[in-house]
Amino acid sequence: MTKALHLQAPAKINRFLHIVGQREDGYHLLQTVFQLIDLHDDISLTLSPDGCVHRTAGAANIPADDDLVVRAAKLLQEHTQTKQGCTIQVEKRIPMGAGLGGGSSDAAATLWGLNELWNLQLSRQELMDLGVKLGADVPFFLFGQNAFAEGIGELLQAVSLPESCFLLVYPKVHIPTVDVFKDPNLTRNHPAVTISDFIDSPNLEQFGKNDCEEVVIQKYQEVAAVLDWIRQQAPQSSPRMSGSGSSVFVALETDQANHLLSQLPHQWIGFVVRGLSRHPSYNPSS
Repeated sequence: MTKALHLQAPAKINRFLHIVGQREDGYHLLQTVFQLIDLHDDISLTLSPDGCVHRTAGAANIPADDDLVVRAAKLLQEHTQTKQGCTIQVEKRIPMGAGLGGGSSDAAATLWGLNELWNLQLSRQELMDLGVKLGADVPFFLFGQNAFAEGIGELLQAVSLPESCFLLVYPKVHIPTVDVFKDPNLTRNHPAVTISDFIDSPNLEQFGKNDCEEVVIQKYQEVAAVLDWIRQQAPQSSPRMSGSGSSVFVALETDQANHLLSQLPHQWIGFVVRGLSRHPSYNPSS
C-alpha cells in the first residue's frame, strides 16, 4: 500500500458567472464556465497509525479543525467508517478570498488522495457527492475537467476550451463569499444561457459577465483599480473578476502578459498562468 501521496491542487477562474435564481434554502443558482489554471497548491498525504487526522501545515490563520482539508478527511472517514488516519501538509500558493477556489481544490485533492491512500475505491461520482457537502466548487475539482456548471455549481458538463495565457492579478484583498451573495444589490435574475451559447460565441473572452463584479467593486476599490489599470494597459482586452473573490484575470498573448506583469503596481501580486484542460490527478477511468 502506498504510504504517502503528493498532489497538485490547481486553481480555477470563472470565464463568466451569472446568477439566475435563488433556492428556498438561500443557495444561489448560477451558470458559469470553470477553467482550470496551472497555479496550484501542493498537498502531501501520509498514513497515520493512530487513526486520527493531523494537519502539520496549512492556510495561515485558519485553525486545523476549520480547514477544508481536515473536514474533507473526517467526512471521508465518517462516510466509509475507515479506521485509517492521515497527516496532511498543505503548501499554499493560491491566494485566499480571491475567487480562485483554492480551499475547494485542496479539499478535492484530499478526497481524491485519501481515496487512494486508504484504498477505499469510491467512484468519482461518490467523491463528488461527498464534496458538495464541503462547498459548491468542490465537485468541479473532482470532475477534473473544464466545465459548464449549473445549479449551485454541482451540475457539470465537460467543455473544451482553447489554450490560453492569462495575467492574473490579486490585489491582496480577501473577500468573504457570503458577504457578496448576501448583498441586496446582487443580480439574481440573469437570463439563462446554454452551453451552446457559450461554445458558439465568436469571442469567448467577452461572453457574458460576472454578476458579482458590480457588487464587489462598490465595496472594494482596490478591485476596481485593478480592472481600470488593465483596461488602460491593454485597451482591447476584457479583464474580469473571478468568482466572488478579488482576483482579476485577462487573456493575453504570453509576451504581453509578461510585460504587464513586469509593470504591475507593487501593491498587487501578479501571476502569468496558463489554462489546463485536465486536473493533474484526473483519471478518466475512475
